[in-house]
Amino acid sequence: MKKIYLAFLWHQHQPMYKNPSTNVYELPWVRLHATKDYYDMVAALDNYPKVKANFNLVPSLLVQLDEYAKGEAKDKFLDLTLKPADKLENDDKVFILMNFFMANWDNMIFPYNRYLQLLEKRGRRTNEAEIRKTLGYFKTEDFRDLQVWFNLTWMDPYWRKTDKFIDDLYNKGRDFTEDEKNGLIKKQLEICGMVVQKHKEAQDRGQIEVSVTPFYHPILPLLCDTNSAHQATPNMALPSKRFSHPEDAVWHIKNAVKYYEGLFGRKPNGMWPSEGSISNEAAAIIADAGIKWIATDEAVLFCAKDGVGDRKALFRPFNLSVEGRKINMLFRDHGLSDSVGFVYSKWDAEDAANDLISKIKNIGDFVGNSYDAPLVSVILDGENCWEYYKNDGWDFLTKLYEKLSADDVIETVRISDYLEKFPPKNTLTNLTAGSWINGNFGVWIGHPEDNASWDYLGMTRDFLIDFIEKNPAFKGSPQEKEAWQTLYAAEGSDWNWWYGDDHSSENDAAFDYIYRQHLIKVYECMGQRPPDIFYKSIKNAPKKQNASKPTSFINPKIDGKITNFFEWKDAGYYEVGHSGGSMHQVSTALESFHYGFNMDNLYVRFDLSGDITMKSLEDLTFYVIFLSPVKCKIAVRFNADGTTAKFSMKTAAGETDLDLKNVSFSKIIEIAVPFKDLGFPQDYDNAEFTVSVDKNNFEIERWPYQTAIVFEKPSEKFNFMGWTI
Repeated sequence: MKKIYLAFLWHQHQPMYKNPSTNVYELPWVRLHATKDYYDMVAALDNYPKVKANFNLVPSLLVQLDEYAKGEAKDKFLDLTLKPADKLENDDKVFILMNFFMANWDNMIFPYNRYLQLLEKRGRRTNEAEIRKTLGYFKTEDFRDLQVWFNLTWMDPYWRKTDKFIDDLYNKGRDFTEDEKNGLIKKQLEICGMVVQKHKEAQDRGQIEVSVTPFYHPILPLLCDTNSAHQATPNMALPSKRFSHPEDAVWHIKNAVKYYEGLFGRKPNGMWPSEGSISNEAAAIIADAGIKWIATDEAVLFCAKDGVGDRKALFRPFNLSVEGRKINMLFRDHGLSDSVGFVYSKWDAEDAANDLISKIKNIGDFVGNSYDAPLVSVILDGENCWEYYKNDGWDFLTKLYEKLSADDVIETVRISDYLEKFPPKNTLTNLTAGSWINGNFGVWIGHPEDNASWDYLGMTRDFLIDFIEKNPAFKGSPQEKEAWQTLYAAEGSDWNWWYGDDHSSENDAAFDYIYRQHLIKVYECMGQRPPDIFYKSIKNAPKKQNASKPTSFINPKIDGKITNFFEWKDAGYYEVGHSGGSMHQVSTALESFHYGFNMDNLYVRFDLSGDITMKSLEDLTFYVIFLSPVKCKIAVRFNADGTTAKFSMKTAAGETDLDLKNVSFSKIIEIAVPFKDLGFPQDYDNAEFTVSVDKNNFEIERWPYQTAIVFEKPSEKFNFMGWTI
């Protein structure tokens, strides 16, 4: 079988969490991901010398790691960890109980009895007022154990295998001492200082290549010109004033290269532009900085104005020739990358590794003889996805690396090595500006909140330019330097990631606050008062809701069609794809689902995405999974002609077929589940369920993720106020 080449590119980044006015880090994610992801992702390769990989590091992350390692970085989470448990004030305790369970509960809390016990004691659904009422139930040793567990659970399994102190803490599990807590934090900060050196060692021995991203992770095409968003989305609403400062893009790229060279003793060959965002103008600036290759998403390739329409073209590098400059380009396989990011976390590790390898070999068959050295690029976050895997993805990665080490068809490569051996034979000359998400910039611009952010940024930049012109004494001063540095940090992409209706998390308010503090600091550096509007949250504009609650009993006709407007009007609704966090899933089988009930039945409706064909439908199984008051699973599968192939319920007692008149598919999938068939006890108060989709017996998506639809036992007087998500 012809050899096929595989390039992993693991992208590691965080925004600048340091509040420029207080120099305190508002969020702890740099410190916690250092011990859970940044070091061990490279260390995982130590036992597999035949496997080569690529890592992309963002300078804004590396600066923060360095400050933690030197003991210069402070954050409230760290301060309240180090504070002796018997010295905690009530406000301290409330903060700890509100924030020290921020982790993936399934994989980072539930496996540990003591941590789970503390969560149950606090309550899974709670608020600050309720927490204050329960403070008396928590003893000093409870708080000390929680201080330890919040930091310990972010220690990758690698450290349990290689560090006796960490392993002993896991084994002890409870009744930790202050010395043990302080020792854990000391170890944590030491690891922050080991991350860069670990990457340098692996690169110097030739096993990995380290690429870089513009300094504060900005969306380069939008820095160059916000109007570039219209290339992919012509009717998008843009900020009130055009932002066009390619000179800022030059700064981010030039200083990223300089910072990288200072750490690694060489210039970087490659760059992952933030969020795979690229345009002709941005590519030319990157080429001017001496970068030899850039990577982006397949959507950018297929939207290129050169008219690349052949999918086989995805598996070869290109030479981009724009504005008199040339640079090599490669394109990520979106499906494979998303499989690692969103799908395999739900699978058995060996099955997942086998599936990925099988798909890569299938690509080799698909490409055939059209290209001598096909290259598959798997590019994604090297940090955020692993918390959704059991054992932090260690089982999956080691199984995968083990199999790749023994495979004689797939060869893993460093990107620069591959390009040197197989230089591009094909040329692109005109890109459509876009990113890895839908080939456009809709996540970062277009929504009223996003556009307000750009307007505030432009207003602040104009102020700084105007002030320096009118006050030349500030030219070249430390104040001016600090102001520009702060402004560049405000140009990072992460702030707008959380604006609009694309993403949401429990840290939304913190991100909004940090962003506005950067703008405020620019004015303060010049001794001027910031605009009053900067003290008001941006993230409060009306936004589309991805979920709603039922408002009345429903009685839909189960015919697979929307028989009339009113039959599902009063149902609850959930739009998938809004998993709420740093990850963004683009391709899904479901577009949305509806749910509701009457006294006799629970009704669920599945709306399929436009990518699902009748042929692909027969590979899918749709589930309604009840978590309480009893555990059972309703399964629905269809034939290619739309007839029902399976409609059953599985419980601990076995699997039984359900009445086919209660399921139908035509335009939508509709099912009715009689409550009497579910076997709920008479005295239950609440029921919980989720929905999922399997493809060929492997789960590919689950909604809602990490939580459930919850409803109260229906009654004639039930007013539906009890539904929550």
